[in-house]
Amino acid sequence: MLRTVFRADCPSRPILDQIADKWSMMVMALLERPTRFNELKRGLEGVTQRVLTQTPRRLERNGMIQRRVLPTSPVGVEYSLTPLGESLREPFGHLCGWTVEHSEEIQNCQQAYDSSRRSLATDTAPARVSTPNLP
Repeated sequence: MLRTVFRADCPSRPILDQIADKWSMMVMALLERPTRFNELKRGLEGVTQRVLTQTPRRLERNGMIQRRVLPTSPVGVEYSLTPLGESLREPFGHLCGWTVEHSEEIQNCQQAYDSSRRSLATDTAPARVSTPNLP
């Protein structure tokens, strides 16, 4: 019998959702040292300004990173991992390493799957019946 582990009201579900999304994991991976906002942006090709503003805010709210306003002109902001965030470095590092190690294999599986789905759709498509043009 399968036991339900993640019930709808399980407090870990929203936390996992907030810290394990792709942008959060990438931001945390880039924070090997205190890092300025624009440096994060340069390290995350394809991230929007909005997402890059929301992601550190959410990570800060969850206690994973801290935000420090720098007394520069113009005012700068840098982010760094908290001890709680630092405790995720090893598991995130393993996950990132696994992803890099297996990315080619996964892409091959995706291509094979997509190809088999296309040929299945072609093989099972109903034949078109032509009807004569009647006046």
